[in-house]
Amino acid sequence: MKIVIPGGSGHVGTLLARAFQGDGHEVVVLSRTPILAPWRVVAWDAATLHDWAHELDGADVVINLAGRSVDCRYSRANRRVILESRVNSTRVIGEAIVKSTHPPRVWLQASTATIYAHRFDAPNDEMTGLLGGSEPNVPDTWRFSIEVAKAWEQAANEICTPRTRKVLLRSAMTMSPDRGGVFDVLLGLVRRGLGGTNGNGRPYVSWIHDRDFIRAINWLIENDLDGVVNLSSPFPIPNAEFMKTLRQACGQRFGLPAPRWMLELGAFFLRTETELILKSRRVVPGRLLDAGFQFEFATWESAAKDLCEHWRAARHRPRTNAGAAISGPRP
Repeated sequence: MKIVIPGGSGHVGTLLARAFQGDGHEVVVLSRTPILAPWRVVAWDAATLHDWAHELDGADVVINLAGRSVDCRYSRANRRVILESRVNSTRVIGEAIVKSTHPPRVWLQASTATIYAHRFDAPNDEMTGLLGGSEPNVPDTWRFSIEVAKAWEQAANEICTPRTRKVLLRSAMTMSPDRGGVFDVLLGLVRRGLGGTNGNGRPYVSWIHDRDFIRAINWLIENDLDGVVNLSSPFPIPNAEFMKTLRQACGQRFGLPAPRWMLELGAFFLRTETELILKSRRVVPGRLLDAGFQFEFATWESAAKDLCEHWRAARHRPRTNAGAAISGPRP
């Protein structure tokens, strides 16, 4: 298959590109800042149709991951870029698909599990889950994230692609042993003795092992589900249990707890937000489970153990520089 991944130069995109290429598929990543990679990288501006659109004509699958990182403070300027980068890139991908003579048969469009409400009482699946935005006493930044997620999905839904099946991926945090990912950051805190309970420890953590994420993407390509699909493990757990399990998997007995004020202070100095830690994301993959998808790592205990083992193994392997091809002009 030919698989095009707009915005595929980040952590999740790299996981997918590496897996697809390893399976023998042709991978093309669309990037605003093309760099050397083991697959072909084509320049685009993520906003206007240009020569890059020819890559979608005749492709089998497009997986749109484009959007400015949310690892920043939600200033007015950053909010504008976060929203526009997602909406504009989604619209232009849809436009390219519509104008293709031979459009991709599947369009997997990134969304986020953040779209669901902050809650503790019940899990959020695709059918009965509560969308957020109206919860009382939640920070304005949380409402902004939900507004972005809704606008992101609306941009995709507004585009009619009768020859292309469309799936909206409400993804939880993808955990992989790779450098720079969420798991790598969390494990670094644990190894330094800072991996205790965050806040009051009650917020649920939704996550998915990278191997299950890749398997689920492949499954969605080959099966006929469309619409909204949650990509998360079946068993989200409270933060206190999540961090305790990670400490045990790492072999770290102690973890310094971080009260809310400390998290807010740290986020301020790190120029980021605390939403990832303090919002309760109790998300479950109802449609995947109902359709028969089986998780390799359903529980955090099994996932954390496997991730720690692979993280240690990766640190003992020498780094290599793989060759790559870059196509298109640099922006």
